[in-house]
Amino acid sequence: MDLGFSLITGLVVGVLVVIWKTFIVVPERENVIKETLGKFTAVLKPGFHFMIPLVDRVAYRHDIREQAIDVPAQGCITKDNIQVEVDGIVYMKVFDAQKASYGIGDYKQAAINLAQTTMRSEVGKLSLDEALSEREKANEAIVREIDKASAPWGIKMIRYEVRTIEPTKRIIETMEKQMEAEREKRASITTSEGQREAKISISDGQRIEAINASEGERQRRINEANGRAMEIRLLAEAHSEGIRLIADAISKPGGDLAVRTQLVEQYLNEFGRILEQSQVAVLPMEAANLRTALAGFSEISGKVSGNRS
Repeated sequence: MDLGFSLITGLVVGVLVVIWKTFIVVPERENVIKETLGKFTAVLKPGFHFMIPLVDRVAYRHDIREQAIDVPAQGCITKDNIQVEVDGIVYMKVFDAQKASYGIGDYKQAAINLAQTTMRSEVGKLSLDEALSEREKANEAIVREIDKASAPWGIKMIRYEVRTIEPTKRIIETMEKQMEAEREKRASITTSEGQREAKISISDGQRIEAINASEGERQRRINEANGRAMEIRLLAEAHSEGIRLIADAISKPGGDLAVRTQLVEQYLNEFGRILEQSQVAVLPMEAANLRTALAGFSEISGKVSGNRS
């Protein structure tokens, strides 16, 4: 009975193995290479497929999704002879499962090696500053070169990204010193620019102040001149008005007599003031003539008496 059970178990296992080898389900993310008696037969797309046991077999399975492959860091020398360590990431995708199976042994390792070689070549065409600032150009050139070489392998290079570009320690120290000197230069330039702007602002302020002062002085003089002119004009107008009023008064009846009376009064007043302040004897014309005659007579008498003596 044990022998019969063992035979039945073996038969069931054999049937399950045959069924397992007869049918295959390919997932959506994969392509499967089918070989018949060791020869390529077909590329099995996602879905359910029938296999002939002991005749057909699954030779390769390929992931048809986009894959990111890390490219290890390697030493490169830039155009200006600076050694740097560069690493990156390659994004690729299998588009022909047959070529990826039979065109090359390991397409992933081949893509990594090709990316490293191309990366060294492209970095050698750039200076350090260009490699740091123009990574996009290097990425495009690397993808273009890798894509040309990888076409027979049944893979497609989607893009390449340079992850880090790191100079050696000695170069980093030199660059830090250079940047420090550049910062000091910029600080000196900024300070001198500030001082120059301050001096310009001060001189502009002084110039504007002088202009404003001169404008104020000019305006003050103009205002004073205008005031004096206005005063003279007003006085002239008042004087003219006074003369006109006097002329109008004189032209009226009795005006001539009033003017003469006024003149006589002014004459007497001025004459009295002169008499009070002067040390000279002032007499009317008739009295003055009489005094002169008497003085002459006295002089003549004096001369006669002298002759007699």
